[in-house]
Amino acid sequence: MSNLKNYLFTSESVSEGHPDKVSDRISDMVVDSYLSNDPYSRVACETLTTTNKVVLAGEVRGPEIKKDDLIQKVRNCIKDIGYDQEGFTWKEETKIESHLHSQSTDIAMGVDSSGNKDEGAGDQGIMFGYACNETDEFMPAPIYYSHKILRSMAKDRKSGKLKNIEPDSKSQVTFEYENGKPKKVKSVVISSQHSADINQSKVRELLRPYMLNSIPKNFLNEFNEDEFYVNPTGNFVIGGPDGDCGLTGRKIIVDTYGGAAPHGGGAFSGKDPTKVDRSAAYASRYIAKNIVASKIADKCLIQLAYAIGVSKPLSIYVDLFDDNLEKNKFVVEKIKENFDLSPRGIREMLSLNKPIYEKTAAYGHFGRAPESDGAFSWENTDKINVFLK
Repeated sequence: MSNLKNYLFTSESVSEGHPDKVSDRISDMVVDSYLSNDPYSRVACETLTTTNKVVLAGEVRGPEIKKDDLIQKVRNCIKDIGYDQEGFTWKEETKIESHLHSQSTDIAMGVDSSGNKDEGAGDQGIMFGYACNETDEFMPAPIYYSHKILRSMAKDRKSGKLKNIEPDSKSQVTFEYENGKPKKVKSVVISSQHSADINQSKVRELLRPYMLNSIPKNFLNEFNEDEFYVNPTGNFVIGGPDGDCGLTGRKIIVDTYGGAAPHGGGAFSGKDPTKVDRSAAYASRYIAKNIVASKIADKCLIQLAYAIGVSKPLSIYVDLFDDNLEKNKFVVEKIKENFDLSPRGIREMLSLNKPIYEKTAAYGHFGRAPESDGAFSWENTDKINVFLK
């Protein structure tokens, strides 16, 4: 983010029925399927979704899972999302192919621990974590409320309360910031697939309450209804993978901070937790959130860098956005003293070797409530005291 104090900032979210999110969901289902059978499985699964076709590809190492069982689980994902349309359905009309194969021995050699060598990172790369005090969940306001709109729409669509709205939806929220803090909502966009039985005025009527109920009223006091855009193209009947091909890992900004913080470029979905693209991004969010929750900074950005086969991060970068060099140095030292940021250390710290990933595939990996099964463990604020002098 820049040093501007007054500005407009926008973030978008996409629903679980967006074709890329359908792909993310299926890839994370594959991860969970392997981890359920063996918590030390290795998975890197990519999914393509298009008109009545799903293709899985990638590398795995772990228990043998029958292809037919995996294909049935793919159908279960599609059914749960809500697709039973002419161009994309959970039924037999949709053809599902699996081209998963064994993990490269060269990669395995670099990642596995052996002798005096600790387990190494599954790839090189940089990962970022971010937190700020704009919301109670320590997330930037634009992405948080964009997610909230679509989550509430999906909940009501699945329960039957919201009728004639189909699974493929997008939202976008623009906030006006004053002195670096969100002051009011400037515009909201919701685009949603709908049945051919309703027109755009009805779509607007159905979706307007989700905007009003998802965003706190103090941010909407001066909202101009002319800045509420619903299906700006005018029609959205054909959607989902039938309307647009979906691929795993194409919504990395939606998955993280809505563009309010840098991104290392690596996707999360379809990857087991030995892949630091995923686990180190969770760890850096965990640390950043605890720093901001301790109230020693209003926002925090952390970068971790790794090399394939090397255990410890090559660098740890922290920005507290306040030019206090002594405090910054203090935080870096506390991170080094209290957090094992090796791949193994991260997995043990956050209990990541569990089948907890399918539920992360939509509505963001961050800003979610920790769950009893260990999902979203990186959202806990149990390390606040580490950063209190």
